[in-house]
Amino acid sequence: PIPNSSLPATFRLPDGRSAPMSCPACGAGGARVVYAVERIPVHSNVLLATREAALAYARGDLELAHCARCGFLFNSLFDPARADYGTGYEETQGFSATFRRWLGELAARLASRYALSGGRLLEIGCGKGEFLLELCARAVARGLGFDPTLDLARTRPPPQVELLPRRYGAGDHDLAVDLVCCRHTLEHIPDVASFVRMLRSNLGERAIPVFFEVPDTLRELEEGAFWDIYYEHCSYFTPGSLARLFRTARFEIEELELAYGAQYVLLFARAGTGQATPRLALEDDLTRIAGAVARFRDSVRQSLRHWHGFLQAARARSESVVLWGSGSKGVGFLCTLAGESLVRYVVDVNPHKHGRFMPGSGHEIVPPDYLRTFRPAHVIVMNPVYREEIAADLARMGVTTKLHALPDQ
Repeated sequence: PIPNSSLPATFRLPDGRSAPMSCPACGAGGARVVYAVERIPVHSNVLLATREAALAYARGDLELAHCARCGFLFNSLFDPARADYGTGYEETQGFSATFRRWLGELAARLASRYALSGGRLLEIGCGKGEFLLELCARAVARGLGFDPTLDLARTRPPPQVELLPRRYGAGDHDLAVDLVCCRHTLEHIPDVASFVRMLRSNLGERAIPVFFEVPDTLRELEEGAFWDIYYEHCSYFTPGSLARLFRTARFEIEELELAYGAQYVLLFARAGTGQATPRLALEDDLTRIAGAVARFRDSVRQSLRHWHGFLQAARARSESVVLWGSGSKGVGFLCTLAGESLVRYVVDVNPHKHGRFMPGSGHEIVPPDYLRTFRPAHVIVMNPVYREEIAADLARMGVTTKLHALPDQ
């Protein structure tokens, strides 16, 4: 293993000391810090107009702590006061054909599973509204979406869909809905137990189905995926820790699975007592989590050593490198690896990001067509799910390059 002194200055491997707070999921004390990274951007998906603003963007420290009791991982240094999810937040993946296909398939599945025709659907953390609009269209249903990042001048929903640019809260308890969806929002909430209990209280005695989707932290631990650990994700779930959280809050777990290249955990549940449904196979993961946590330091060392060596070798050969994907993975990769001088540009298909700059590293975000003239020797694909789509885009543009998709070691 390489020593700390040869790792990037932002990164350190802590000695496993106790976290300064109890577990936000189960309340147990004694969580141990297993990973730390300093001075990283407090948000990843912000639109910054200049390189200077990107380099000066607010930073915070992260200490990833593991609760052995329930398997939950969390940033014990997270400061909720630093979270600013306003209209300058640009998280949508909806400009990717691969992602749109996934949203369509998921919407069709939910519409069929819960017979939602004519019903009313609630999405907590609806982003720019793409999924809620898709689901309402497929189910021929009405929709209500909450998200503080909503830009109503940009998203113009049909009359049957109402979008509210604010957070969902305890005051929203009297909503008559037939399904609650929450996709890629729970990992941004620090006090997860309070949030899920609040949702359960709002649903009352109605056995309303809920669907939650979060990143799978087990994959991140086992791959040494340091690019998937970043400040605004303060809560990290495995299938088991997610199910345990919901059972404790009196939800019945109907189904639990991995999807989207085994990157996402999908949870299908209903308001209930938390005791009626039998435990599912994916819930039994405490031993696997503990093993992945124990190996995570070496996994991260290996990942850092591989990518640092790759970028150094490319520079020695005068070969240009770009990243494809300017979201949180790209920010995590550049800021943790401290390899900003070795990567020229970051490519993204989202036109709202073009000409903007990456928080922390200051890289300019360019459209795919930019590679017609700037022809890199290497393209690092930040998410392997998009590798085929990106390869097709490069072929369409006549750009010949070497593709490398994370983790790719």
